[in-house]
Amino acid sequence: MPVLTRLIPSPVVVDIRPGALNDLASVLADQRISASGKLAVAISGGSGARLRERLAPALPGASWYEVSGGTLDDAIQLAEAMKSGRYDAVVGLGGGKIIDCAKFAAARIGLPLVAVATNLSHDGLCSPVATLDNDAGRGSYGVPNPIAVVIDLDVIREAPARFVRSGIGDALSNISAVADWELSARETGEQIDGLAAAMARQAGEAVLRHPGGVGDDAFLQVLAEGLVLTGISMSVAGDSRPASGACHEINHAFDLTFPKRAASHGEQCGLGAAFAMHLRGDREACAQMADVLRRHRLPVLPADIGFSVEEFVQVVEFAPKTRPGRYTILEHLDLTTEQIRDAYADYAKAIGS
Repeated sequence: MPVLTRLIPSPVVVDIRPGALNDLASVLADQRISASGKLAVAISGGSGARLRERLAPALPGASWYEVSGGTLDDAIQLAEAMKSGRYDAVVGLGGGKIIDCAKFAAARIGLPLVAVATNLSHDGLCSPVATLDNDAGRGSYGVPNPIAVVIDLDVIREAPARFVRSGIGDALSNISAVADWELSARETGEQIDGLAAAMARQAGEAVLRHPGGVGDDAFLQVLAEGLVLTGISMSVAGDSRPASGACHEINHAFDLTFPKRAASHGEQCGLGAAFAMHLRGDREACAQMADVLRRHRLPVLPADIGFSVEEFVQVVEFAPKTRPGRYTILEHLDLTTEQIRDAYADYAKAIGS
């Protein structure tokens, strides 16, 4: 009997541990990544510049490129600067904006990317998507997965705790996103990729059920692994569906409706996920998620990030417009303004406002 399998695009190296940065040169010397040591390293002007001083002696063949921001123009300029260097690979060293710029630039010039994350703010560090600001607001651009991911937990602990908290919210939102995917399968016949759904859901559940906190290596390991697995799940599925449902629609609506007041990606996704769990009637899961968000000092009510109830109602009403064609609990219920207001009142009462 023939055995049918599939190839899953994923990194050839994933190194997540305290002190991982000390062995970065060895990872980059892997023949599958760089045979000559000719590397283009994208860094930020802040933490990246400090890490350059630490790493440059071990990477004598590297050229260093400072990235000023996280816009499409920044990424295009980075690609233009790198394209004449005849490099083996691009290294994105920094937070989400730097890695997304490096992803886009690497794809544009046809080189593999090594993602070296200095914070855990969201699941983009290993996803096939680069999220970049553009003239229309913010866009998502398809790119190959990183060929390697390096996360030094010592470096992660040095970053502000708000970045870890944002990553927690993004990881937890997987649970709601997969529930939306399953809802769409029942109601519209949308096909589910079971492997992608399992990877994304288990990544969220591992973070949900871990007793540790933002300063705990064991917890940071689980969170980092969960964010990497989520990125791979998107590659398996071929789009962001395993990690993006009503939770991310609400996040995008915050960004578009109140661009100057929006909170972090993970804060808004976590809040959106808890509210979406309430909307689908899973009160127990909603309460558990709200408890975990609160334990990690993440918002569970719009007031926690400076928004009124009426502003949140406006956000939820607008949310389905952010992802046309995506079916979630918001599209399924198709609530009126008054129904959203009533649903929020029930939610706030249920989680103990």
